[in-house]
Amino acid sequence: MDTRSLVRQSVLDARAYAPGTTVDALRKKYAVDRIVKLSSNENPMGASPLAVAALAHLDALNIYVNDDHTELREKIGAANGLAADNVVLGHGSNDVCAMIFDVFLSPGDEVVMADPTFSLFSADVRIRNGIVVAVPTIAGAHDLDGMLAAITPRTKMVIVVDPNNPTGSAVTADAFARFIARVPGNVLVLLDKAYQEYGGATAVDGTSYVRERPNTIVTRTMSKIYGLASLRFGYCLTSPEIRGYLERVRLPFNVSLPAAKAAFAALDDDAFIATTLAENAFGSAQMAAAYARLRLPFFPTEGNFYGVHVPIAGALAYEDLLRRGIIVRAIGGPPHPEMPGFLRITIGTRDENAILIAALEALVPEWFDRVRTPVTV
Repeated sequence: MDTRSLVRQSVLDARAYAPGTTVDALRKKYAVDRIVKLSSNENPMGASPLAVAALAHLDALNIYVNDDHTELREKIGAANGLAADNVVLGHGSNDVCAMIFDVFLSPGDEVVMADPTFSLFSADVRIRNGIVVAVPTIAGAHDLDGMLAAITPRTKMVIVVDPNNPTGSAVTADAFARFIARVPGNVLVLLDKAYQEYGGATAVDGTSYVRERPNTIVTRTMSKIYGLASLRFGYCLTSPEIRGYLERVRLPFNVSLPAAKAAFAALDDDAFIATTLAENAFGSAQMAAAYARLRLPFFPTEGNFYGVHVPIAGALAYEDLLRRGIIVRAIGGPPHPEMPGFLRITIGTRDENAILIAALEALVPEWFDRVRTPVTV
């Protein structure tokens, strides 16, 4: 039987998401003892202690969880000046985004987004037979004017990832206010704030637009600064009307009891957030100084990672670091043709950053030599 002929063309054209090299896979491949994982923008400080404590008191695992999660939605809403009816929960923010695309995208609808940006967005659009309208970034940042110019009568949605993944560049609150004021009211604005908590005083919050502009959705996750990546918990803030539509496509019981308990507790862990932010600020300065010293161009970041250019192909640099027990993320399609390699590197602990810096100090001169002395066949 020819199964392939039964599959939708958009699925045949799609590629499965590649999460990157795991610690176990690296250990098997190169038999290294010390491994530093700086590829997935996880919190190197671990998980919220309050969340961990909450997981020690789980019971009734044989009973389906209360799928409404009213108290948790109330707590999230209140923390953002909103109500429970403004909150939709998901198995990570990716799950919430899938609901959004399922509700709003019809074949042929255009979705405007930056290039590069979080890769799952373009994949999600294409698999639903939507059209990706990619607007190149400027120095790693969203070209908001270019995105406005790309809006047509066929545009259903505009996506802003802030800080942008994989570059780390942020949009200021003032720039975003000017931008969203010019987006037609019948166009959905999806503001992805996976790294919301890392933003400074000028960062976009987004919640005011949820109150003032009905066709606005803000997505967030607790996989990053709260350290709950393996539990998978995310949510979005939006109007009660949009929440009603999203609930129609949300999978029942998409948020597990452990995830809900950990998230509820972690929301109160101000001490852990403060410690994480302090360590991230130290590590950010530590890494920026090293990249500058090594003549590796990088984008300013408002997250817990850097977008870094290397003088050789990103895939080759990635493999060189793997051999030394360091996992980073190689990103395809560099925004600048004169810089052929691009890596996304998480800011780790002070010791992890020092290990990375030592490896780069050994490898970067070799990388520049490869460029100066091309191999001929």
